[in-house]
Amino acid sequence: MIIGRIAGRVVQTIQHPATANRRLLIVDRLAPDGTPSGDYLVAVDSVGAGHGETVLVLDEGNGARQILQWEDAPIRSVVVGVVDGIPG
Repeated sequence: MIIGRIAGRVVQTIQHPATANRRLLIVDRLAPDGTPSGDYLVAVDSVGAGHGETVLVLDEGNGARQILQWEDAPIRSVVVGVVDGIPG
């Protein structure tokens, strides 16, 4: 699992059926203390996350495909939750 912040969206002109009608989000990875780490990833949105929100990302292909219920989808990362806060 990865904690990240939504930085934007990816627009697809040609879509694989597994990503059709799904939002692809650019997620900036955060360090455990909530500061940006400088890395990013692209994840399928499964919770309706918005720009600037802190999210929890499952970055493991098999688990991501199970969440989307598509066994052979070419997907690795899925936003699975919105984080209310990071204690510290």
